[in-house]
Formats: sequence, C-alpha cells, structure tokens
Amino acid sequence: MTDLTKLSAAALADLLAAGEVSSVDATRAHLDRIEDTDGDIHAFLHVNRDALDVAADIDRRRAAGDPLGPLAGVPLAVKDVLVTTDMPSTSGSRILEGYMSPYDATVVARARAAGLVPLGKTNMDEFAMGSSTEHSAYGPTRNPWDLDRIPGGSGGGSAAAVAAFQAPLALGSDTGGSIRQPAHVTGTVGLKPTYGAVSRYGAIALASSLDQVGPVTRTVLDAGLLHDVIGGHDPHDSTSLPDRWPSFAAAAREGASGEVLRGLKVGVIRELGDDGFQAGVSASFRAALATLEAHGAEIVEVSAPHFEYGVAAYYLILPAEASSNLAKFDSVRFGLRVDVAGGTVEDVMAATREAGFGDEVKRRIILGTYALSAGYYDAYYGSAQKVRTLIQRDFAEAFARVDVIATPSAPTTAFRLGEQLDDPMQMYLNDVTTIPANLAGVPGISIPSGLADEDGLPVGIQFLAPAREDARLYRVGAALEALLVDEWGGPLLDRAPVRGGGR
Repeated sequence: MTDLTKLSAAALADLLAAGEVSSVDATRAHLDRIEDTDGDIHAFLHVNRDALDVAADIDRRRAAGDPLGPLAGVPLAVKDVLVTTDMPSTSGSRILEGYMSPYDATVVARARAAGLVPLGKTNMDEFAMGSSTEHSAYGPTRNPWDLDRIPGGSGGGSAAAVAAFQAPLALGSDTGGSIRQPAHVTGTVGLKPTYGAVSRYGAIALASSLDQVGPVTRTVLDAGLLHDVIGGHDPHDSTSLPDRWPSFAAAAREGASGEVLRGLKVGVIRELGDDGFQAGVSASFRAALATLEAHGAEIVEVSAPHFEYGVAAYYLILPAEASSNLAKFDSVRFGLRVDVAGGTVEDVMAATREAGFGDEVKRRIILGTYALSAGYYDAYYGSAQKVRTLIQRDFAEAFARVDVIATPSAPTTAFRLGEQLDDPMQMYLNDVTTIPANLAGVPGISIPSGLADEDGLPVGIQFLAPAREDARLYRVGAALEALLVDEWGGPLLDRAPVRGGGR
C-alpha cells in the first residue's frame, strides 16, 4: 500500500478526488506519523483531537457530491502564530499559554473552507523572534535530517513537520526569513508572498510592516496550491492588497515544462560574495546557477550596495514595532497574570511580563523601546527607515535589468543546537539574504538546491521577484525544481535520513 505520508499534497489530492483514498485514511496516517516521530522532533505544540472528525465530514461531503476545493481532505499543519478557535494559540510564549482565540486567522478560515484538515499547531521561536526555534518557551524543535541540529526559525516547527512527513502542507509566517530560512535547512519549499498578498488578520503580530503569511511544502506545486487557497484580498486587514491574483498552482505547472528559463535574466548580487557563506552553500548555489544557464537563462551581475545594511536596519525596525505590538500583553486583558500581593497594576504587569516573556523577547523589546525613545528616534528608527528606502531603490534598479534575483537562502547549513544561543549577533546574521525582501515587501521563494559536501545537509536557493510578481517565482522555482529532480532521480527529501521512534 502507498505510504500516504510520503505523497505530495497534489498527488494525495488527486487520490482523494478519485475516491481511491479517504481523508480519514490520509489524516490517520499523518497523525500516526506524528505520534511515531514527534517525540524526537517536537514539531508540534498541539495536535488536533478533532482532525479525524473533520476528515470524516469531508469524506461525507465528497460522497454526497458536494463541490469541494482541489485540496479538500488534505492534512495541514498550522504555525502557532496563527490564531485558531479550536486549539490553543500561544505564539511559542508562556505569556499566552493555553490561550483560546474567539476567532480564526483569515488564512486558517480559508483553509477550513477549502476542506483542508488542520492537524495541529507547530512550534516556533517565541513571538517569531529567532532563527532556530530554540527560543520557544516549550523547548526546541529538532531537524529531521540530524536531530542534533536546528530546523531554522522562527517557523522551524512547520518546516520540520513537512520535512519529517508529518504533514504534506504547513502554514508559516515570514518577518525576516522565517519561512525561507527553515526551508533552506530542512530541504523543503517555502515562499514569502508580496506584502499584502496574504491576509495577516489573526497572525499574532511581531513587526506589522514586515510580517507575511505563506506556504511551507515539499514541492513548488504544493506551495502554489496552498497559496491559491490562502491568498487574496481581506477587508479585515488594512494592508491587504485589492489585486486579483492569478493561479499560482497554474504558474507552477507552467514552469515545470522548463520553457520559462529560455531568455530568463537571473540577477546575482555583486556585493554578496562568498565571504561569510559556508563553502558547500556557495558551491550548491553556483551549481544551481550553472543548471539555469545550461537551460537558457542568462546570469546577470547586479549591484545592491545597501543590502549590507539590511540586517542593521531590520534589527532596529523590527524591535521598534515589536515593542509596540507586544505592549498589549499586560496581564489585564488576556493571557498570563502574575498577581502581586498588595501590588499596583504596574507591579502585576511587570511581574507578568518578567515571567511570561523569554530572554530574546525581552532583549528586543528593550532595544525597540530605546530606539523609539525621545532623543533617539531620528538617530536610530528614522535612519533605519531611510536605509529601507535605499534597499527598495536597489531592488527597483536591479529589476529594471533582470527578471528575478538569485541568492543562497541562508549562509550555512543547519547549525547544532545551542551553538549560537549565546551569540545573538551571529544568530541574526542567518537572515542576511532573506531580510531585504521583507524590508522591500517583495516576494521570495526558497527551494532545495542540493546537499552540502561538508555535512550532507540540505541547501536552498532563493529567488526574489518584483512586488506582485509572485507567479514568476512559481514558474522559475518549478522549472529549476524539475531539473534538479532529474539530477537526483527524485525529490531531495527522498534522501532524508528522517528519524522516528526512540533515539
């Protein structure tokens, strides 16, 4: 019998539509996989007890001839930054432990309406602050490729769940690379849409001008199928674009033919040399570029002189917005409350935030509050916003010459758990290639490009496109994916030493 957990979402959806497999069978297979492997991996913070009932309802509707979406009956993992009515929503923090939302995030509501079956909520760095999922208040997630290594962050739980075949699809959020960097280190596909292309309503805010929800999958087509479900205008989100979007699944299918590569101009950033990049990452990136060139693409060097300031600007803008967004966690309205005998409201608030927030969250709140304080606003936050504008101009000038920009998705393969916990600056630099896209609001995708020679761990290549050109990324990503699958003789994850059971 086919192992249903090893199928792509598209293949599983085809079997479901043909009546060859039931949603109950598919959901049970993934729940069993979670039970068998998550003791090692810890991708999930909460597993949905009602998943089989949801799946059974989809099966009944299908049998009755009800119209269903293309992904109806396919299981889905949900990053814990997205609020849900039937499962706790903690954003990886003690301050929201056990919190039950009165409403679903828009992307979750759309997934339910399309017939997807939520399997549970995935682990993450607290309030999405981190690049390793080690800053979760509930313990770290481990990389299925090597349980002693990180799965990326902040969305390491979603990426690890997909890489470990616990779920064929997952929802993530990307503020500075939190979808794409975990995809890079777990051998999965992750896409950050154009800012405003997917609703942020119900996504617990970190930095509102940077956050974006997107898909985490094992293939580019699967990402397109999920993006088609969750994307589009949402009147609940004031930053939601009113655009009518093309089918991203159709774009991925078009790209898989490879014809889109002929005459494609791929920009390579002059200022991103090999310094700071692991040798295996650089080698895989150059090999992927050579593959593109061999199939008709033109590699063009472009300049982005302000990218080198992206990390510095980001770590002023993000903490400033986080300081404001996290002020709502005050012990009064919802979440954790630590009572102080005879204390004032301020005493209770201070005690609650001390107990409820982790070290990284406190670090960024302090930094952001300082950057916004009187006398320092212009010097820090104001200057960072000016750099942001310069980075947007760099993109505009580059895209006047090329169709997409290519970079490594991250500087290194997955590092060992604990290796960078005491070095926040080094941790921040993991997002050096992904941050500019968030600052500029442009879309980016990471797809697996191979394994590093040094350690046999996954490496990803990132493509960036102009705002609103998300479909272009699906075409290019699917084209390269198809070529690399031919090279490997199958999807990269077929070679993953995913471990389960006892260690």
